[in-house]
Amino acid sequence: MGLFGLFKGKDPVKHEQQGDYYFDTGAFGQAKLEYEAALEKRRRAMTNDVKIPQLQGKILQCREALAREHKKRGDDLLESGYLKDAMEYYALALDLTQDAELIRDLEDCRQRIEYRQSEKYRNEIQVIAEPEPEIVAPSVPESEDEYATALFNTLPEDVCDAYINYGSSFRTGYIALNKGQFDRAVDALSRALEEHPEPESRIRFELATAYLNLKRFEEARRLFEKFIVHHPDDLPAYQMLCEIYWEAGEFDRAQRLLDSIPDDQQGLPDCCLLRGETLFRAGKYPEAESLYLDFLGDYGWDSDITRALAGTYEAAGDLNTARELYGKIIGQCSGCGVRVDPRIMRKYADLSMTLGIQNEKILEIYLSLADQDPPNAAGYYQKVSLIYAALGHEKEARRFQSIALGLKT
Repeated sequence: MGLFGLFKGKDPVKHEQQGDYYFDTGAFGQAKLEYEAALEKRRRAMTNDVKIPQLQGKILQCREALAREHKKRGDDLLESGYLKDAMEYYALALDLTQDAELIRDLEDCRQRIEYRQSEKYRNEIQVIAEPEPEIVAPSVPESEDEYATALFNTLPEDVCDAYINYGSSFRTGYIALNKGQFDRAVDALSRALEEHPEPESRIRFELATAYLNLKRFEEARRLFEKFIVHHPDDLPAYQMLCEIYWEAGEFDRAQRLLDSIPDDQQGLPDCCLLRGETLFRAGKYPEAESLYLDFLGDYGWDSDITRALAGTYEAAGDLNTARELYGKIIGQCSGCGVRVDPRIMRKYADLSMTLGIQNEKILEIYLSLADQDPPNAAGYYQKVSLIYAALGHEKEARRFQSIALGLKT
């Protein structure tokens, strides 16, 4: 079986079940892809092009949920003044939705942006008299209690309840940890642990995190190991402990730790990624590749696993396969209307250049990256210049070479 054949190995039922899981967790783009795969496979198994209402309904639900996510993102960008980016998200939402009310709202948003981009609007802004400076009362600093409550409310309900009840020392330490004040965090969280020394206390996790940020690995290791005994299903703790083992080169110890994860979590992508990263750091690239391929064969498409697999092929020197995988990720993201991670685009483009592939598609990627990542724009424009030269457009090559040099000075 070829590499990409593994992505097609699931039957329709498994695709639909995976789609249900993604939908329930809010990953609507991935859910849509799974439902579409299930629908396509069921249609192939039928002699007539019949409708399958259940799957088609689920796909519609995903499209509408994605459209509303894009609308919300567009609203946020519009409010921040990023008109071009907001327009892009509104266009994605319009491509997905069939909801008449949402379509009207999206069209209104696009019309407002078009007006704000027009010359008439710019002229109106210029003739507005400069307003008198408004006297603004100095803002009252947010209290520690309010700041802590805002942080706690982002956590799962059971964790939030526990953190609220740990008292003032924990609150002070948790705030310091989130502000990057790690020495202060260690002092306050150590006091909190003395006040709440019960074996199942979650304070150990936060104190261990502070120690880890201070590179005090031994103290962090002891705390994480104690924490996992009483919280065996807490994957972030396993990841933190793996970081410590990786730093010490104790890769076998990390593998034994991952073997202890409960069976009901062994099939999760996060668990697979931890196992693969352990093998990767140990230089066991073929074993990491096999692990990722087995996961994709059993569970189907997953962008994070595919990205890790691509990185493994790249490290092992198989640049062609790595490039194909990065390209597949770009295609999947574009297919469900999600903005592509610029790091993936850069990987794909850079590998293409290394392999001698210089075409208009790669040129467009570098131009897009220059817009999205201005601090590195000079390097992207340098690549654009090289591609134009390879395509025989010497004038454009010189122009972008000049732009690149100007940004570097």
